[in-house]
Amino acid sequence: MTNQLTMSNNGLLRIIKMVSQPTIGGSKAWALSGLLVMGITFGLQGQTATISGHVLDQADNFPLIGAHISIPELDRRTITDASGFFIISDLPEGEFLLEVSYTGKTTHSESIRTGGQKKELKIRLEDEAQLLTEVSVRAEEEESFGMARLRAVEGVAIYEGKKSEVVVLRDLAANLAANNPRQVYGRVAGLNIWESDGAGLQLGIGGRGLSPNRTANFNTRQNGYDISADALGYPESYYTPPTEALDRIQVVRGAASLQYGTQFGGMLNFVFKKPPADRKISLVTRQTAGSFGFLGSYNQLAGTLADGKFSYFGYYQYKQGDGWRPNSEFQMHNAFASLSWKPSNRWDIGLEMTRMSYLAQQAGGLTDALFERDARASYRERNWFKVDWNLLALTLDYRLSDRTRINIRNFGLLASRRSLGVLAPINVTDFGENRDLIEGTFENMGNETRLLHRYRMGGQDHTFVAGIRLYKGYTTARQGEGNNGSGPDFYFLDPENVGKSDYTFPNTNYAAFAEHIFRLGNKWSLTPGIRYEYIHTQAEGYYNQRVYDAAGNLVAETREEETESRRRDFLLFGLGASWKPSERYEFYANLSQNYRAINFSDLRIDNPNSRIDPNITDERGFTADLGWRTRTGGWLYADVTAFYVAYRDRIGQVLRSGEPPLYNDYRLRTNIADARNLGLELFAEADLWHFIRKQDPDHKLSLFINTSLIDARYINTDDLSILNRKVELVPPVTVRSGLTYRHRDFRTSFIWAYTAEHFTDATNARRTSSAVNGIIPAYQVADLSAAYKWRLLTLEVSCNNLFDARYFTRRAEAYPGPGIIPAEGRSFFVTLGVEL
Repeated sequence: MTNQLTMSNNGLLRIIKMVSQPTIGGSKAWALSGLLVMGITFGLQGQTATISGHVLDQADNFPLIGAHISIPELDRRTITDASGFFIISDLPEGEFLLEVSYTGKTTHSESIRTGGQKKELKIRLEDEAQLLTEVSVRAEEEESFGMARLRAVEGVAIYEGKKSEVVVLRDLAANLAANNPRQVYGRVAGLNIWESDGAGLQLGIGGRGLSPNRTANFNTRQNGYDISADALGYPESYYTPPTEALDRIQVVRGAASLQYGTQFGGMLNFVFKKPPADRKISLVTRQTAGSFGFLGSYNQLAGTLADGKFSYFGYYQYKQGDGWRPNSEFQMHNAFASLSWKPSNRWDIGLEMTRMSYLAQQAGGLTDALFERDARASYRERNWFKVDWNLLALTLDYRLSDRTRINIRNFGLLASRRSLGVLAPINVTDFGENRDLIEGTFENMGNETRLLHRYRMGGQDHTFVAGIRLYKGYTTARQGEGNNGSGPDFYFLDPENVGKSDYTFPNTNYAAFAEHIFRLGNKWSLTPGIRYEYIHTQAEGYYNQRVYDAAGNLVAETREEETESRRRDFLLFGLGASWKPSERYEFYANLSQNYRAINFSDLRIDNPNSRIDPNITDERGFTADLGWRTRTGGWLYADVTAFYVAYRDRIGQVLRSGEPPLYNDYRLRTNIADARNLGLELFAEADLWHFIRKQDPDHKLSLFINTSLIDARYINTDDLSILNRKVELVPPVTVRSGLTYRHRDFRTSFIWAYTAEHFTDATNARRTSSAVNGIIPAYQVADLSAAYKWRLLTLEVSCNNLFDARYFTRRAEAYPGPGIIPAEGRSFFVTLGVEL
C-alpha cells in the first residue's frame, strides 16, 4: 500500500466545527464544504495487516466482477475488480468473520486471523438454487450511512461510468411517515426541492438546473417500470410511493437517457422492500400522529411460502391532516400488492398492483406583501385537487445460462387528476363566481424487454445489454366551468360542451438501445451506447377563443377546431469511461445525447397567469460528467462531479405583459433560447467515531456535507432581455449537511439545508404584482429526528423545520396557487411501530 498524507484529528475536527455553524452563508458554506471533502479524503488510518485474493465462479473458474467482500465486525467492505481481485488493508490484529456475496451465488463465510502478515485467498462461489431478478434482488451496493452507489451491472442494466446514487432507507433517521424530501434526499447532490405540502402527497425534485415540478424531468419508475402520467405527453408524477414501504431509491443522472429514454434529468427508481425469505408471514404496523391534525397509518404483510417458490408483499397506507395553513385539509389512501412465483431455478414471474387516491384542499398562493404580513394566511377556500392512480405490472425474468438473462416488463396505467377552483391571480378578489374545472385522464401501456450477456475475451469479462421499448399512451384534457360552490364537486356544468377546451392526445413510442462494457485491463473500462427513438404524438380537439372589451366584458367567442400530428425518429449516442487505480478510488466520465419531447397535454390550458407558445418545439442537447469517488475503509465515502448540460431551444418561462383591461403579467412557456448549465457537485460523509475509537462497532457518528454549485445561463439569442440571464429555477448554491449518531438500536440525525436566491423566469424579474414571477429568496431550514428499537417495538420522533423558518420554494402559475406557496412551519411527528 502506498503511503498517504496525514491530517491530525484536531485539525479535522476544527473544519467540521466550522462547517457545522448554523450561520454559514452560501459562499462560506460551499468553500468550507470543499475543505471538508479534501481534508477527510486524505486522512490516514494505521496499517497493520492486509488480506487479498480472488473470487471465482466455481463452475467455469471465471472471475466474478463486483463481488462484495465485507468484515462486518470492523465495518470494512470492498468489491472485486475486473479480474476478480480484492484487497482490504489496514486491519488490526485479531480473528474476524469474512463474508463474500454475489448476485445469484451462495454467500461464503469464513473466519480469518490477521497478525501483521499479508493473507491471500482464493474463494469460489456456487450458484444459488433460485434465480434472483432485477426486481427481487436485494442489491448489495457499497453503503455509507444511508447513501450508496449502483454497481457496474445491476440486474439487466449497466451503470459503469455513470453518476449514480442510492438512498438506503433503512439506514436513515428521517421522517418517513411524511415523506420529508429534505431528509430523504438530503444526501443526493444537485437537487432543487419544491415543498408544496407537509404530508408528502407529491414529490417535486429537479436536478442540475431542471424544474422540480412534479419530478417531470426525471424518468420516474417503481421497481423498474414507469409510474408517471404519460412518459411522452405528460411526464408528471402525481403518485409518489410511500417511503415507509421502500428499501431504497436509485438516482441515475443524464447519462441514463440511453437506457431509459428521452429526458435530461435522468432516472429515478423507487425500489420496494422484499418479503422475508425465512418466514411465511410477517406483519409491520406503524401509526403516526403529528402537528396540524396529521394522522398516518402504515400496515404491511409479507412472507415466503412453498420452499421459497412463492412470496408476497403488500401494504395499506392512510393519511389525513388539516395542514399548516387554513383550507389545506387532505385525505389519502394507498395500497400495493405483489406476488412472486419461481416455478424453477431459471424462471421468476412477478405481478404487482398499485392503487392510490387522495383529495386535498388547496389554500392558494400569496403575493409578496401578503407572505411578509402572514405566511399562514389563505385567501382561497374553494380550490380542490383530486387524484386517482392505478398501476399494474407483470414481469418475467428468465436465465438462459449463468451468463445470459432476459427480463420482460409489461406495465399499464389507468389514472386521472382533477383540479377545481379559482385560477385568477391572487391579487384579484374571488367574488364567488363559477370555478374552473380541469380534468385529465391517462391510459397507457408499455413493454420493455432486455437481454444481458456476459462473456470473456482477451482475459477480461465484458458485459452487453440490449433492449426494446414499446409504448402507447392515450391522454384526455378538458377544461370548462364548474359550479360556484365551495366543496369538492368535480363536474362540468355542461358535460357535452365543457367550454374552454376538450382534447385527446394519443401517442406512440418505439425504441431500441444497446450498451456495452469493454474492460481494458484490470483498471480501465469503456461503455459506449446507442439508442433509436420513434415518437408519434397527436392532438385532436377544440378550444374557445374569447375577446373582451376594455371593461373586461366578453364581446365575442369563437370555437377553434384543431388537429396536430408530429412524427420524428432519431439516434442518441453516448460514451462512458472508468478508471480504478485501486479498490478505493474511481475516476469516471461520460457524454450522452439527450432529447425531450414537448408536452402536448399542456398546449391548450386556459390560464390567465400563463400562456403556451403554439409553435413550441422539442428540446435537444447533451449531458457530460467528469467525476471521482472513493470509499476509504468503512469510515469515508466521497463523490465529486463536474457536469455540463447543454440545451438547444430550451423550453422555459419568460415574463410578458398582459392585454387590457387588467394588464396582468403572465408567464409564456416557449423555446426561450439555447442554454447551458455548468456545475460542480460535492458529497462526502465520514464516520467521526473512527477517530475516537476505531474498533467500536456499537457506535457511529457520521457527518455528511452535500454541496452543488451551478451557473446556468441563456446563450445564443438576439433577445437582449434574456441573453446571458440566469436560467430560471436554478439555485446557484445549495448546501445540505447532517450529523447522525447511532448506538446499537438508537439513532438520531440533525440535517441543515441552505438554498441560495434564484429566479422563476428567464428575464430574472425580482417582483411582480401577481406574484407568479419573482425571486425565490435564499432560505435555510433544519430538521431533527430520532428512533429507538426495542425488541418488536420502534419509536420514532421528528421535528420538521426545527427553527420555524418562514420561506417558500416556489411560485405557482396555477394549482395550488397562483402565487407564492409558503413552505410549512415547525411541526412534530411521533411514530410507534410494531414488527411481528
